[in-house]
Amino acid sequence: MRVVVLGAGYAGLTLARRLESALPDTADLVVVDESDAHLVQHELHRVIRRPAVADAITVPLDDVLDRATVRTARVEALDRDARRVHLDDGTLEYDYAAVCLGAETAFYDLPGVEEYGLPLKRLDHAYRVRDAALDACEADGRVVVGGAGLSGVQVAGELAALAEERDADVDVTVLERLESVAPAFPEAFQSAVRDALDAAGVAVRTDARVTGATAETVELDDRTVPYDAFVWTGGIRGPDALGRDRPVVRGDCRLDDRTFAVGDAARVVDADGEAVPASAAAAIREARTVATNVDRLVRWQLDDEGDSFPPRLDLFRFDAPGWIASVGDDAVATVGPKVFTGAAARAMKATVGAGHLSSVGAIDRATDLVRAELD
Repeated sequence: MRVVVLGAGYAGLTLARRLESALPDTADLVVVDESDAHLVQHELHRVIRRPAVADAITVPLDDVLDRATVRTARVEALDRDARRVHLDDGTLEYDYAAVCLGAETAFYDLPGVEEYGLPLKRLDHAYRVRDAALDACEADGRVVVGGAGLSGVQVAGELAALAEERDADVDVTVLERLESVAPAFPEAFQSAVRDALDAAGVAVRTDARVTGATAETVELDDRTVPYDAFVWTGGIRGPDALGRDRPVVRGDCRLDDRTFAVGDAARVVDADGEAVPASAAAAIREARTVATNVDRLVRWQLDDEGDSFPPRLDLFRFDAPGWIASVGDDAVATVGPKVFTGAAARAMKATVGAGHLSSVGAIDRATDLVRAELD
């Protein structure tokens, strides 16, 4: 019996650690990721201004996984009929699998945007954004961020803070095609985020639909915006292994009887019929439900498959505890209807990242991240 977890992001690592404790000894557990380390991605923007934060937000998988076999490889395709994973270094058969590969940056075939826009999904992306931002600081130039979701907001805030620290006269502009920043979130949160961006000196342009880019300008419907550095956070797509699609899964997160999709790799509709936002909080909670279900199925198959009906599976329900974003040295958080900014929100932001690191066994890194967040 082999259980395979594809991806070691928020969903994958949470799922793997739970399965390590839950699965019967006769079941093999394999974790596949193209990196040998887990990345706390919601803190990645911090690396743009504070490169040393990279050490706190990367966790070697061998340090936090005990029982699982870690295979460092790229997942290229998934044959669900044959229950076979195609990797860049071979193939892997499975009895049960969970696709936890996360999402990639979507460029929507906009001319020039993928060529010139810098994404922010990995550490090397953060270093490239930092280099471009430092060049803009030297030139007292212009930085444009495409997309004002949480990633775009946090990147814009960090870029503005970097320019201020370097005493550079840099114009930071964030472009959003919809009517507000953080458009997928509650209105009170949107308003507080907009205020924080204004206070940070970030120019916000909403109703600004990007149609393309050149080496020097971002093209909009009605005008062009010149730039020295261009960062693109304008959307997400599914992983290559799923044909760049994000398939819809229901509350049990099943693609089929033997395969689950967890986290940003899928569009999850929970047990109440609500669309679940692509977020770390959702991915972690989905993984907890899927761990229970995979263990239940494995034990049923090993013990008495054919002698009883398949076990009833738990259904995932997402109840957002709140939302949080940093904007340079400020932060915005919501808990229920209340909105927090300043020191209180910064403390909450630090607690979220440190809490995740602690939950996966990286206590020392949790401490380092708190210091970096509150520095």
